[in-house]
Amino acid sequence: MLSFPPTIILRHRKENLKKCSLRGLEGRPDFRLFTYPKETLPDLSGYVLLTMDAPVLTESDLNLGLFLIDGTWRYAERMERQLPVPHRFERRSLPPHYQTAYPRRQCHDCPDPSRGLASVEALYVAYAILERNREGLLDHFRWKEDFLKMNMKSHISKQHEESLNWL
Repeated sequence: MLSFPPTIILRHRKENLKKCSLRGLEGRPDFRLFTYPKETLPDLSGYVLLTMDAPVLTESDLNLGLFLIDGTWRYAERMERQLPVPHRFERRSLPPHYQTAYPRRQCHDCPDPSRGLASVEALYVAYAILERNREGLLDHFRWKEDFLKMNMKSHISKQHEESLNWL
């Protein structure tokens, strides 16, 4: 049984599934995927939306569920603006020193390309911070080894060293 809510992912209907970094996670019991704009999201009370302009995700968020918007940067921005108000979720960002291994083309759409991670990379870092099982998260990610090597020394703090055993 899960000790935390399942991760909720809102994926844009035009997301290219052949290139989607989250491919392979659809059948996991700790994930629920919804298609934008076709499906209605569940109540997001007790969740945090991973975004770039918010306080950093920490251990204090351990019992909260993760909510991720998956699409190009341009689509994701539009999708977030159209979420029901008032928002019932908190907003959190990831520590800024993590780097993406994903070779993206739409850098001009990303608010901060140096911090813009692929969706699965962001989930991997968030799961590490929240001390959740990361096994299998990167199994279908083509740039898995590059991502892990680039970020294996990116520890959040000394107390997180054990939980951030990347390899």
